[in-house]
Amino acid sequence: METHTAEFHSWAGGRLALPDVIEGIAAWISRTPGMHYKVIVGTDSSAHARTSLVSAITVWRVGNGAIHFWTESEEREYHALRERIWDEALRSITLAQEVRGRLTDALGDDFFWEGNEIHVDIGRNGATRELIEGITGMIRGYHFEPVIKPDAFGASTVADRHT
Repeated sequence: METHTAEFHSWAGGRLALPDVIEGIAAWISRTPGMHYKVIVGTDSSAHARTSLVSAITVWRVGNGAIHFWTESEEREYHALRERIWDEALRSITLAQEVRGRLTDALGDDFFWEGNEIHVDIGRNGATRELIEGITGMIRGYHFEPVIKPDAFGASTVADRHT
């Protein structure tokens, strides 16, 4: 995923480049800096052989609302569920790394305490249960907290809304 050239969307801001997304997030956080925030990245796709991946950045002001931005990849063909799910996880990690770096530059190191989560559309029930250990281990390896279904709203609700 080429995050530096990706086109993002928001309900309020229309089409945005990643620097504009980061600026919007930083401005939103700066309005109430004493609150606790979680930055959540999740990716989802429709269950079709040929599909695009939708990645969402959600910034949750815990107990007091959230904002989110999303981007969509070009369509590609997936031959297996495993391939699509791994691609979703890798896309989320890539985006989360870019967002973490840029938000650290914009807000400083103190902003990033607990709460950097990657939500993946896998769970203990169904065909994706065999992928849990590998995908969550990879996410932890990049210093993010993995969240799976039923708690993975960043992927299964926010990103899914735009697939």
